[in-house]
Amino acid sequence: MQIFPIILNLWNNPYFIHVKDIDDSLSDEQIWDFAKQNDLMIISKDADFSLKVLIKGPPPKVIHLKFGNLKMSAFHDIISKIWTEIENKIEDHSLINVFIDRIESIK
Repeated sequence: MQIFPIILNLWNNPYFIHVKDIDDSLSDEQIWDFAKQNDLMIISKDADFSLKVLIKGPPPKVIHLKFGNLKMSAFHDIISKIWTEIENKIEDHSLINVFIDRIESIK
C-alpha cells in the first residue's frame, strides 16, 4: 500500500490512501512514521522524503515525483505510461526519482 497527498488522486483504489484520509495535519515526520509503522511507501513531490530515505534508509520507500507544475491530464498521461516501470523498480530500490523525461532508482 502507498501513501500520497490528495492532490495526486489518480490512484483512487483500495491500494492507495491519501494523507487527507489519515490526518491532513500530520507533519512530514508523522507521515514518515505512519508509513513506516504501516508498511506503506510514500509518493510525493516533497524533497524532504527523498532526503529522509537517503539519510535514514527504508522503510518506508519513497517515490519522488520531480515534475514541475503540469495540468492533471498531462501528469496522468506521463504517469500512466511509466507507472509499471516505477512499480517494478521500487521492489528493489528505496528511492525512485521520477522526472518528466526519465526515472532514476537508488538502492
